[in-house]
This record gives sequence, structure tokens and C-alpha cells, in this order.
Amino acid sequence: MLCACSGEQFKFEEVPLSPESLATRDFSVSGLSSRTGCDWDSRFEDSQVDDVESTLKEALSLNYEEARALLGRLEYQRGNLDAALQVFQGIDIRGLTPRMIKSIIHRTRQRKGRPKGDNMQMGIMSMHSVSLLLEAILLKAKSLEELGRVKEAARECKIILDTVESALPNGMPEGITEDCKLQEMLHKALELLPELWKQAGFLDEAIAAYRRALTKPWNLDLQRLASVQKELASLLLYGGVEVNLPPQLQIWGPNTPKSSTEEAILLLFILMKKMAFGEIRWDPEVVDHLAFALSVSGQFKFLSDHIEEALPGVYNRAERWYLLVLCYSASGQNEVALNLLKKVSGRSEAKHEPHLPALLLGAKLCSQNLGHAHDGIDFARRAIDFANNHNKHFMGQAHHFLGLCYGNAARFSLSDAERVFLQSDSLKYLNTAALLEEKDPEVIFSLSLENSFQRNLNAALQNARIYLDMVGGSSGRGWKLLALIISQEQRFKDAETIVDISLDEVGGRDQLELLRLKAVLQIAQEQPNKAIETFRILLALIQAQKERHSKNSDPETMAEADIKIEIEAWQDLAEIYTKFGSWPDAEICLDKAKSIGIFSPRSWHATGILFEAQSLYKEALVAFSISLSIHPDHVPSMVSTATILRKLGRQCLPIARSYLMNALRLEPTNHEAWLNLGFVSKMEGSLQQAADFFQAAHEIKQSAPVQDFLSL
Repeated sequence: MLCACSGEQFKFEEVPLSPESLATRDFSVSGLSSRTGCDWDSRFEDSQVDDVESTLKEALSLNYEEARALLGRLEYQRGNLDAALQVFQGIDIRGLTPRMIKSIIHRTRQRKGRPKGDNMQMGIMSMHSVSLLLEAILLKAKSLEELGRVKEAARECKIILDTVESALPNGMPEGITEDCKLQEMLHKALELLPELWKQAGFLDEAIAAYRRALTKPWNLDLQRLASVQKELASLLLYGGVEVNLPPQLQIWGPNTPKSSTEEAILLLFILMKKMAFGEIRWDPEVVDHLAFALSVSGQFKFLSDHIEEALPGVYNRAERWYLLVLCYSASGQNEVALNLLKKVSGRSEAKHEPHLPALLLGAKLCSQNLGHAHDGIDFARRAIDFANNHNKHFMGQAHHFLGLCYGNAARFSLSDAERVFLQSDSLKYLNTAALLEEKDPEVIFSLSLENSFQRNLNAALQNARIYLDMVGGSSGRGWKLLALIISQEQRFKDAETIVDISLDEVGGRDQLELLRLKAVLQIAQEQPNKAIETFRILLALIQAQKERHSKNSDPETMAEADIKIEIEAWQDLAEIYTKFGSWPDAEICLDKAKSIGIFSPRSWHATGILFEAQSLYKEALVAFSISLSIHPDHVPSMVSTATILRKLGRQCLPIARSYLMNALRLEPTNHEAWLNLGFVSKMEGSLQQAADFFQAAHEIKQSAPVQDFLSL
């Protein structure tokens, strides 16, 4: 009965026994055991018996390995995993692999016109026998998996892929399913292998297995192929391993994905295209993965494009606009984002329920832009009204943004009475937010900052300390705020000590900003040499950072904030050299700043100060005019222009006063504007008014920080 189709004979006494003598059971050509009848499990279906029977009828007799493959399948189907595993282990797969490869090669070559009797030529194994043995390997892998021996299961499953790939190095040919289940077994192995490697904790092997399934045409249907692509993309994104493409897969030259994230994005783009054309079912998880991948890589513009391409019904109008706003805001296009938010909350949406996240986001974006303060107040008030009835846990955030917007509105108020009213409301709503969100450090930071603006130094200092305690001293802007508050009390040495302490707590851009603040504090203490040395260290760090950045990516994509710090450092150096009469050095620093960013109003203002120091008043006025043409509300340029006009004679005093009044409208706490206004009034003969202006300038300067709080 155990006579081999290929002519090879096996003796019964050489067959190792498994539990219940499985290998020696007497199976007839009907496929039923002599022990069938009442003790077979009810789960064994008639279709499975028919499958065994058809196999036996084709082969007429079984060799040793085929018998074990069938017996192992039956035991696996009955749930006897240990028995099935012992049966499968009796199959000499290594010895049979060359014959299986030879059979696959022979049977898939010139399939058309092959005579039917060719199945028995040259002792070549039949394709049904090959499929039966591959199925045995697959079931052995599944048995090992269910028994917890996942690593061994993965190695067994890999044998199937190695065998088929050795026979078919160019992929699976069409029509292979005519005679056997070879393709079905391969497809199951392609899907199972990476899952086994993941369970075993070998993520690099899992990634290699996924790539193996995708790099050759294995005739996977579109939906199964998409599933493999999605699983690989998710593993590349969230697996925490970096597995570069092997050289044989780097077929795009310079455009080859350089990281796991880039490879995942490429796969997700392919899936999005298939979904857009209706080739596969819409899968919201693909959009979620793509959103994450593009977010962490900073490609928000591409993400917005794909959200716009989403099919109707995937998102409602408010959700789609909200996601687009997040994309545009993250890419720095806040004006576009605000326009979309106004549509979400406009009259056309009045019949719909307000979208609270959109209202909160609108209030937040407006709080970051002084020019949109009143729009932010509207967003925040509507959010409070809606949250009060539906989502009270958002009340704290809504009050937080409302307080920030009131504070911004106060800084742009034309009336002193209105400014006092707005400042009072700002503190009221921020204190309410602090009560509602007592564990939110951002609320405490905003409260400290607003108190600093309003010169409530004790409250500002207390809140700044609370904020640093809440974040564990890891916030660069928290240390910077604390140092600036102390500088308002003219305690420059103490502020510098705080900066020195903070430099050990933070890194990156925070460290660069704190170094610049340290240099400014040294200037305030009239220590120019120390300040110049600090700036030298700062510029050296910036240069080292630029070199590291250029090695990893395009040097032109350096962070805008880092470029801003570098420009400001050169501008500060120019002002130091100008103040101490080193004009050639000042010119060099200004040229360097302009080479980085020629449209910086402060660079042209510093150029005007340099001309003024050399008594070149006309040239200075031109430089100040250029600065104001770049930024019409640049307050230092307004004050400096008024200073030059005042020096040119009494006939220019009305124009000078106009510049100064405009500067104070934009920045009421600018002590230099008040000082120059006093000089103008004195020249006009209004001595009492001049005295009041001088008094205001003195009092404001006594509580002025060394840097503007708006830089925070």
C-alpha cells in the first residue's frame, strides 16, 4: 500500500512509529481509515474526505512521504497538533526538495501541448504530490505556531518560499492552477511567513519577507497584494527598526527610498492610487497611516492633497475642512488655514452642529497672530458656548485661547481705556483657565507671560516658577521667560546665572536662543568682550548644525527658526561694534546678515544706526525707509526715523511726532519712543508735557526686559 508512484519502495519495518501507529494505518483508495466510523471527530467534513480520496485515486498508491503528509493533515484537522507534528517530522523535506524543484520546473515549462502521460516520465514527481508536500510543510508551520514554537514555524514556512523561488526565479507563470494547489500553498506561505517573524520578534526578517512577496509576480490578487503592501507599510512606520532596501531593490537610483518612512510613504501612495481608481476597496486605515507618515516627515502639503482626493462620504464637510486646516497650519500656511476655518464656522454651516475642534483650532491660530485677535475672540466665545452644553472638558482650553486673544487685542488697541479693559479681561479668562486646567503647564505659561506684559512682575515670576516645576525644567522657553522677568527688575547678573543653569537642561534650538539671550544680558551689563565671545560660540554651534544637516538632507531645508537666530546674532554683533565705534566690523556683520536674509527689516535698521553713528543722516533715513518698506509696522525704524528728523531741525518736528505717536500706538511700552517724544515736546516748548514723557520713559525702562516677550 505504501508503494511509491515514482517506483521507490519503503519497507514497513523501516517506518518510524508515531502515536497510535499513524504511519501504519491501512488506508484504502477510498481515503477512509479502517478506524473511521464512530470515533472520527464531527469536524472532519465530507469535502475533506473527498479531497483525500481524489488524491489517492490519482496516485493509486502512496509513497512514505505522501502518506505522512495526508495523515498529518488529518491529525491537524482533528486538532491533534502534537500527533500531526510528529507525523510531519517523519517527512524528509531536505531530501525531497531537489525533486520538488525539478518537478515544478518541468511541469511549468511548455505547459501547452504536453501529453497527458508525461506525468510519469523520467520519474518526475507529480504536481499533486508537490502540492501535498508543500501543504504538509505549511501545516507543520501552523502546528508549531499554535504550539508556541514560532521561530521554528517561520523557518519551516520559509522552506516553501525557497523551494518555489528556486524553481520559479521570475515569479509564478499564468495557468499554474490548472493541475494543483501549488499557487494556493505559496500564497498562504507568503502571507504567513512575515506574521510568524513578527510574532517571534524578528522584525527585520518580517520586513524582508514582505518585500519578498512584493518584488516578484506571484499572481496575488489585487486585494491580497494590497493587504501585504499595507502590512509592510505599517511595520515600517511603527516597527521601530530601520531596514534599508538591499542593493538589488534599489532600482530608482537617487529616488530610491532612503529610510523606512520613505518606503512606507511610497507604498501608501500606491495604495491611495489604487483606491482612487477603484481597483481595491476603500480602506480608512491607509489614510490614517499616510497621515501619520507624512506628518512625521513634515510633508503636510502632500497630505492635504490626498485628503482632498478622498472619496465623498469618507469624511463629512466639517471633518474634511478640519483635517485640511491641520495640514495647512502645520505647513506654515496659517492664513489659508484660517480662511478654511471661517468656512467651517460660517453662515453656510449654521444649520449644522458647530464643530468644536475647528472652533478651538481657530481660536488657537488667531492667538498666535496679533492681527487676528478679534477673530480669535469670536472663535473662543463660540467654543465656550458650545462646550458649556456638550463638552465641558473643553472649557479650560476655550478660556485659555480667549484670554490670549484678549491680551493680543490689548496690544493693538488705539485707546488707553480700551487697552485697560482688554488687559483686565485677558487676566480674568486666563485665571479661569488655570482653575479649570490646573495641571496644564501651557495655561500657566500664558498666565505668566500676560502678567509680564502688564508688568505684574511678582505674579509673573511665581507662575514662571510653577511652569518650570510642572515641566521638570525641560522647557527652554520657560527658562527664557524666567530670565526675562528677572531682567525686568534690572537684575541682569541673576538673569545671566539662570541662563547658565538652563543651558545644562536643554538642547537644540532652545540652547541657541538661550545663548543669544546670555549675550544680550552681557551687553546690558556693558561687557562687550564677553558678549562677543558668547556670540562666537553661538555662531560656531549654528555652523556645526548646518554641516550636520547638509549631510543628512538638503541644506536649503534648514529650519527657518535656526536661520532667524543666525541672522539675529549677526545683527546683535553689528550693534555692539556700532556702539563702540568699530564701524568696519559692524559693516562685515551686517553684510553677513543680509547675505542670509536681505529682507530682514532689522538688518536695514541696524544699517541706518551705523550711518547715524557716522553722522550720515540722509543715508540713515534711506536705510530706515527700506526697513519700513519691508515691514511698515517696524517700531524701532519708526523711532529711529523720528530721531533723525528731530536732529534735522524744528521744521521736521511734526513729522517726527507723527512717527513717534504711530510707534506708541503699536507698542505703548517702548521707552525710547516716549523719550524721543519728550525731546520733541521740549523743542516745541511744551516743557510740562516733555517732563511727563520723560517720566513715562524712565518708569517703563525700569521694568523693560532685555528682549521683547513676543519672541516667546
